[in-house]
Parts: sequence; structure tokens; C-alpha cells
Amino acid sequence: MIHRPHVDWFALSPSLAMLCASGLLLLVAVLVPRRARKPAAAAGAGAGFVAAFVLAVVLAAKSPHATTAIADSIFRDRWAALAQVLVAGCGAVAVLLSWGERWREEHVAEYFALLTAAGAGMAFFVQASNLMTLFLGLEWFSICLYILCAIEIDRVSSLEAGLKYLIVGSFGSAVLLFGSALVYGATGELEFGAIAATIDEQGLVNDGLVLAGLAMLLAGLGFKASAAPFHMWTPDVYEGAPTPVTAFMSAATKAVALVLAMRVLVTAFPAEEDLWTLAVAVIACISLAWGNIAALVQRSLKRMLAYSSVSHAGFMLIAIAANNELGAKALLYYLIPYSAASLGAFAVVAARERELGDRVTIDNISGMGWERPVLGVSMWVFMLAFAGLPLTGGFVGKFYVFAAAYDRGWWWLVIAGVIATAISLYYYLAVVRALYMRMPAELQLAPAGGSPPRELLLSASVVACTAVTVGSFFAVQPLIDVAEKAASQLPF
Repeated sequence: MIHRPHVDWFALSPSLAMLCASGLLLLVAVLVPRRARKPAAAAGAGAGFVAAFVLAVVLAAKSPHATTAIADSIFRDRWAALAQVLVAGCGAVAVLLSWGERWREEHVAEYFALLTAAGAGMAFFVQASNLMTLFLGLEWFSICLYILCAIEIDRVSSLEAGLKYLIVGSFGSAVLLFGSALVYGATGELEFGAIAATIDEQGLVNDGLVLAGLAMLLAGLGFKASAAPFHMWTPDVYEGAPTPVTAFMSAATKAVALVLAMRVLVTAFPAEEDLWTLAVAVIACISLAWGNIAALVQRSLKRMLAYSSVSHAGFMLIAIAANNELGAKALLYYLIPYSAASLGAFAVVAARERELGDRVTIDNISGMGWERPVLGVSMWVFMLAFAGLPLTGGFVGKFYVFAAAYDRGWWWLVIAGVIATAISLYYYLAVVRALYMRMPAELQLAPAGGSPPRELLLSASVVACTAVTVGSFFAVQPLIDVAEKAASQLPF
């Protein structure tokens, strides 16, 4: 007789809500008339993300203690639930951004189905409590993203982005899988807590197989988090992929990769703390240097934001390297304003792309702040948030990250972060300057026919992202309290 483990359906509810939406959208693709297909698909995807958001909030409230479920294969706790809230929120904003995109009508329902399926995979991924569910969740959302990057089959850059992401992403997944195999070979365990117990009981500290497996796991998660030197796919994929897809990837993929990386390291490898904390700190410094220096010379706005993403991975890795509860709290808080600013910045890029019918550069956003006041003001708010300046949540996020590093005694990481922030001011403020200080050579007559029609849903998403970016500065205490309750469930 086969023993069937008890299934906690409520623990899986955020993933299931998005997965059900994805399945229904595949039916929309074949059953709904072409004219009604796009509104039906967008509404279905939006409903799936909103339902997942609500269920994740309730799951966080109903999970005061960290437990495992379904034969100890997933975690049910606030750490995972808050990451799921972020994923669902990012997905809902991505749906709003996608509405005005010029999709091929025959693929529009499939696009939204893949978007919700990717969100479901991310929600499952952050709950992983063993190496098997970790890899399954990773492949689940990665395959969806490979297709989404290449979904604009009429654009060579989109196909190129999909192919590059597929090749490099597959290599990253293979590295992670090989690392998992080495850890399993050394310990005979898949579950994170059991791996830690076996390393301690059998004296496997500094064992060659364990260390090699740990290094490969770090590299594999570094690929997904866009941390240098594992970031080589990021600029090309961010630039070539459809902008709504880029926006979703920049926020949600980074969030789940870093949240799970912290769980794996503190839960499965506490005995190797001295080694992996230093390794993560070095990767953080490389990301800060590489991301900021490369961003200085970019003219394409999407490539500049891609290197900015690499730099912010460095800041968040500082929180992981601190290996304390303050660092975990800082990571969760930092992800809120960062995700909002990243989604909002790419939304403004999408608006400009649709106006010009061309890629957006620092040069051709000149004067946009006067032409589109709402988008212009929002964009400079997002740039200030990325730079970590006051009146945005980015300032508080960086403050907490530096506090976590200082609390560990790593003042040199704080200095590295401050230097990186100073360098970043050059290219972030260059965007603000371009928005409002049009060069004399660019003051030309407007083309006949006037401006393109305003996009209500895109503008609403930008305003929502601005509200979160600024609001997280003024609502610090409630957000920190929520992050603290989630961080307390990790075994520090």
C-alpha cells in the first residue's frame, strides 16, 4: 500500500491560484474569439495575481510558526509568504504594463498564461525546503521566462534575448543541480535542516564535496539574482526582452533568488558560516563595482537599468553576508522599494518606447519630464530611490543593509556600499537631468498629429509604484515589524 503524505492545500494556495489562472488562460487562447481574447486574458491574469496576493497575505497571518508540509518538501512560514506577496504584486503590475504592448493577437493569451505560470513557479520556489523542490521550482519559472523573453517573434532582439537567457540560464541551472548532487552525495540528505544536522553529526565541516556543492549552489542562485560575475546574461536579456517581461524579471526573479539563497545558507550550511559569509561578501563587492562602473558608460536606458540591477544585487547580498536577523529583516524591507522602483522605471521606459517606436536612450528621453509630468516626476523618484536618497524607501533600505553589516563588524562592506552609492549618483542624476534639461539641438517642432494617446493602466501602475517607493519611507515601522516577524522564523 502506497503511503500518501498529507497535503496542506492552503500552504500551496498562492501557487495554485496563479497556476489555475494560467490553465484557464490556455483555454481562453482556444475558446474565446480573437477580438475578446486580449481583455479576457488580461483580466484572468490580473485576477490570478490578485487572488495569490490576498492568499499570501492570509497565509502569512495564519503561519505564526515555521513548519514544513507535504512530506517536509516545502516550508509554510512568513518568510516564504512575504516573498509570495512580492511576486504576486509584481505580477499584477506587469499585467497592467502589458495591456498597451503591441502583441501579436494570436499569442496574447499564451503570453498572460506564461506570465501567471512563471509567478506560480516563483511562489513554489521560495517555499522549497529540500534540494529537489528547489530545483523543480527553479525550472518551473525559468522555462516560462525563457519563452516570454522570445515571445515577440517578429523582433530579432527578442529572439536573441530568449536564446541567450536559455543558454546561460540552462548552464546556471546545471551548475545548481550538480552542486545539489554533490551535497546529497556527501550527506545523503535532501532536506535543508537534515543537511545541516548531518554535516554537524558526521564531522563534514570543510569536507571537499560539501564545499564544492555549496559553491555551485551559490553560483546557480547568483545567476538568477544577476549578481556579478554571474550576470553576463542580464544586459542583453533586459534590453532585448519585451519591456513588461523585463520589469517582471528585474523585480520578482531577483527577489525570490535572494530570499531563497538566504534560507538555504542559514538553514542548510550554518557550520560553513565562516566560509560562505566571506564568499557572499566578495560577490557583493564585485557586483557593486561591476554594476556601477559599467552603468556609467551606458546610453541605452534598459542596459543602464540592467547594470543598476547588478549593483543592487550587491547591496542585498551585503544583507545576506551579515548572517544575522537584522540582515534578514533588511533584505525583506529592501526588496519592497526596490521592486516598486524597478517596475516603475521600466514602465516609464515602456511608455517612451511606445511613443517613439524605438529603443529608449538617455538622449531621446530629453524633455519627457515636461511632456509627461506624471511619468517624469515618477521617474526621478525612482532614480532617487535607486540612489538611496531620503524621502524614498531606498534610503531606509540601504541604511538597514549597512547597519546589518556594521552589526557583524564588517565596516569595510559599509565603506564599499557608500562608495558604490556615490558612483551611482552620476548615472541616476543623468537621467533626471535628461528628463528636464533638454539640449538646444533637441528643441525641434513636434511632429504633426500630436502626442500618442495616454495609457491609463500604465499611468496607474506608475503612480502605484511611486506611492510604494515613497510610502515605504514614511511607513517604515509597520514594514519593518512585518519583516522582523518573518526573519525571526529563520534559524539564526
